[in-house]
Amino acid sequence: MAVEDSRPAEVPVSAVEALRSVLRGTLIRPDDAAYASARRLWNGMIDRRPALVVRCETDEDVAAAIGCAREYRLPLSVRGGGHGVAGQAMCDGGLVVDLSRMTEVDVDPVARTARAQGGCTLGHVDRATQRHGLAAPLGVVSETGIAGLTLSGGMGWLRRAHGLSCDALLSATVVTADGSVLAVDADHHPDLFWALRGGGGNFGVVTSFTYRLHPVGPEVHLCNVTYPARHAREVLRRCADHLARTPQRNGPAPLGVLGRVPPDEALPANLHGEPFVALLALHPGDPAEGEEALRPLREITEPLFDLSGATTYLDAQTLLDEEYPDGARYYWKSVTLPGLGDEVVDDLVRHAARAPSPASTVDVWFQGGAMAGAPREGTAFTGRDAPYLIGIEGNWQEPADSERNVGWVRDTFAALRAYSAGGIYLNFPGFLEEGEQLVRESFGDHYERLAAVKAAYDPGNLFRLNPNVSPKAG
Repeated sequence: MAVEDSRPAEVPVSAVEALRSVLRGTLIRPDDAAYASARRLWNGMIDRRPALVVRCETDEDVAAAIGCAREYRLPLSVRGGGHGVAGQAMCDGGLVVDLSRMTEVDVDPVARTARAQGGCTLGHVDRATQRHGLAAPLGVVSETGIAGLTLSGGMGWLRRAHGLSCDALLSATVVTADGSVLAVDADHHPDLFWALRGGGGNFGVVTSFTYRLHPVGPEVHLCNVTYPARHAREVLRRCADHLARTPQRNGPAPLGVLGRVPPDEALPANLHGEPFVALLALHPGDPAEGEEALRPLREITEPLFDLSGATTYLDAQTLLDEEYPDGARYYWKSVTLPGLGDEVVDDLVRHAARAPSPASTVDVWFQGGAMAGAPREGTAFTGRDAPYLIGIEGNWQEPADSERNVGWVRDTFAALRAYSAGGIYLNFPGFLEEGEQLVRESFGDHYERLAAVKAAYDPGNLFRLNPNVSPKAG
């Protein structure tokens, strides 16, 4: 049987000009002045050269770009915020659907909903919703794009109080592989709606997200306390005990961070390089109540320093931004854990101390609360049952240091997998070197259902530059 040639076809100049003529947005080619900036992503490790970048402004632009990629068998990638650590927003030799100009946010403060276009970052949405004292449960770095975040779950400060980003999704506009523009919700294309909430970018280009909002801010209390790493066992255990006694409505969702004190002029010089364990948590309610509720996390032992206090929700959402500068180099992996026994914590501390870069960390995401309480079968997202997610973050600057830093992340991941029942968080995926095996493992018993949805909406697997689900045969 003859094998179909799957190599990209060369796009005739006439076809490029035909595409340009129907766009409201902009088409960028390698010889255009804007090309260098158009192919640049947040992660400086990514250096890819697409043949075409289509900066879309409408759903029709997106459909036209998809049609061109489909007709000429071009690799197709989708750029939302451009902040995905795996860099799959950019492709070599193909076409990039760039949503970065589609950043409108419409808030209905009475219905407590917000409709945000697919190029929005967390900052776009937060600034619009906070004018009304409302927030969607999004992530923890304001420059993150809402699209990649939501489609693969969405872990943020509000996860224990209000669930994941995908749990707050009420509806979406999706442009599918055949160019159809679909309004998707629980009553319209419910199979696709289920798959969008945790199944990644496998099913089309999502050009708008409508979220349920919750009263949060504008003033909140933020716990930001740093202890010596030698107390990591006690700090993490006491944090877990405190959460077990905390009502879900108060819902702080701590993030434990193991690393080394950076050479920051705002911090005492004698502590620079000191191994630490930090606890960060936001109380989503009244700041005065938050100070009292989070006090136990700040009094576990003598801290190295304590930067906790009242702040605005907008400032809390940008707290970590400077830790992740644009153009630095990033390689992350993740693993779920059933517990934080002494041996596990000692391994976390040991691996954090071995990191080649002082900017690298091993992070402990305390799960549970509302994100665990949502029905497991209600969304494609898996991993709700695990009480802890470990993020292994390799963060560095110099290209010459890449091999050592990537090696550290992989070694740490391999060691922690011994304690895990399997699964990763697809927003911290590494570069998916393990391919389909790890994707199947992560989706678990949801994989076959996702494959059936994939076959219905993208039978040719046009949207494959992601943690890919293969269309189900037949």
